[in-house]
Amino acid sequence: MRGIVFPGNDRVELREFPDPEPGFGEVVVAVRASGMCGSDLHAYHASDVDGQDLVIQGHEPCGVVEKIGEGIPEHVARVGDRVMIHHYWGCGTCGECRSGWSQLCSSMEPRISSVNEHGGHASMIKVPAAQILPLPDELSFKAGAAIACGTGTAWGALLRLGDVGGKTLVVIGQGPVGLSATMLGSALGAQVIAVDLSEARLQKAMVFGAAAVVNAANDDVADSICRLTGGVGAELMMETSGNSRGAQAGIDSLATWGRGCFVGVGADVGFNTRDTLRRQLTLLTSWTMSTVEQMRCARFVVERNLPVDDLFTHTWSLDDAEDAYRWFSEQTDGKGVFVP
Repeated sequence: MRGIVFPGNDRVELREFPDPEPGFGEVVVAVRASGMCGSDLHAYHASDVDGQDLVIQGHEPCGVVEKIGEGIPEHVARVGDRVMIHHYWGCGTCGECRSGWSQLCSSMEPRISSVNEHGGHASMIKVPAAQILPLPDELSFKAGAAIACGTGTAWGALLRLGDVGGKTLVVIGQGPVGLSATMLGSALGAQVIAVDLSEARLQKAMVFGAAAVVNAANDDVADSICRLTGGVGAELMMETSGNSRGAQAGIDSLATWGRGCFVGVGADVGFNTRDTLRRQLTLLTSWTMSTVEQMRCARFVVERNLPVDDLFTHTWSLDDAEDAYRWFSEQTDGKGVFVP
């Protein structure tokens, strides 16, 4: 089969790999959709790496079970099952793994698709059977791919923030994760204020349920949030851009007793206690979601009939890999997905 790899320095190659064969407790999934994630760009922009050790990229795969290894009962997997993939796995027996948080495995270095295991930007992917999750019939493979990471990451962060219904939620950044947070937060009953530098993204946020938007290229974010909340500030904040200025604007936008959750990778987050002590802030981080919550997110999307497919603006074939990542690296518009 062919798979997309990153040799370094913004280069993309499509290489041939042996077709995967499942071992004991493993399955091979025929990939029907493999989403592009902003975190891919860290590997895409990295310096040269050892060409012999490259793994296939893509950690948002979704598809159909094609091959089943030994030791897997029918109630776990059958050929033809439509499945999402939780793209981390660990020892399977520590407390974190047993609770569905294999990315936090305490007994071994977690295995991660596209990092130290082959990912989904290919026609097939091999994973432990425990990491496949049922894809509801009502959802497309593209929606399942989004829920596997970007949309699921927004869901996980909303859970970290707690009950969002009836509260004002500021979402900093309206890329795929931020737009997902706007969509899910609005569906959960929050009054979402979407913040971004792009007017096009802000317009999409309004379509996805934002009650108000702030263009950080033109307006001071904290001042705008203060005005929109009657001088109080936001009760909740989620930072998805990974930008240090965005992170600071998020903190500055919070009301007394406010809660903020940081999701974007790369931001430096800081505060001085003299300035913040009496605000009684709660600041959190969130890293994707558990297997349990990935399935709950999928069911919520079905129950509320949320337009997750509309997050995708571009569909690519594997042959388009170079053009796809050149476009994606500009980070100006939407989300892409490979359909092998």
